[in-house]
Amino acid sequence: MFGLTFDKLLLIGVIAVFVLGPERLPYYAAQLGRLVRSLKEMADGAKDRLRDEMGPEFDEVDWKKLDPRQYDPRRIIREALTDAPEPPVIKPPTHKRPVESAAERRRQLADSGTPAPFDAEAT
Repeated sequence: MFGLTFDKLLLIGVIAVFVLGPERLPYYAAQLGRLVRSLKEMADGAKDRLRDEMGPEFDEVDWKKLDPRQYDPRRIIREALTDAPEPPVIKPPTHKRPVESAAERRRQLADSGTPAPFDAEAT
């Protein structure tokens, strides 16, 4: 429940004894018990009201299927991307340009005497 282990609950109890003191601790423990009991009654009331309003279909609903913790965003994105329509086919240009390597381009620039391209805003 909320990631609380027995060790953490014991530590919270010890801190409560020091902060509240032994005189006020029983009163606040009783208040906490009443709060938990009223929250449980409210949850049960909401469940009963939902069952009354939905009728017999309430018992047929698979509640585990609607649990948001079961959803994996990576799986959802993967499924969405695989179900996407096929992208349009882009035809390559009909004219062919000669392929030159970066080394050839550097040699051509060095031979022509033009300075290398420079971007003043580049980091």
